[in-house]
Amino acid sequence: MPGAVTSSREAPPSVPASFESALAKLPDGYVDGYFGNRPWGVTVKRSEDGKRTWLYGEELSRTDIVSFNLYRLAGAGSTLKPCEMSSAKVIEFVLGFVPSKAKAAPPP
Repeated sequence: MPGAVTSSREAPPSVPASFESALAKLPDGYVDGYFGNRPWGVTVKRSEDGKRTWLYGEELSRTDIVSFNLYRLAGAGSTLKPCEMSSAKVIEFVLGFVPSKAKAAPPP
C-alpha cells in the first residue's frame, strides 16, 4: 500500500542462557569484585515480580561503566536493553565479572 509505514525494527539479540545464569548468581544490592583483573563495584536490583533486573557497574580504578536492564517477557524469553553501550560489552562483563567471596550468592 503506498505511503504505508512498516516497522524496520530488528529483533533484539537473543540473550544467552550462560548470561542469565551468571546474572542470577549475582546478589541483590552492592558487591565488589573483579573484571579483567581490575576492581569493580556493581549494584544489582531486581523487581519484586522478577520481570526486570537492573545492573550498574563502575570500574573503581578508572572511568569505565556497564549498565543495562534485562526484561523477562511472557513466552518470548528475555530482552536485554544496554544503556548506551553494546549488548556484547554487557554480556562479556556479566560472564567475566567475579564478585568478592564475602558477598557472592550461594550456588543454586
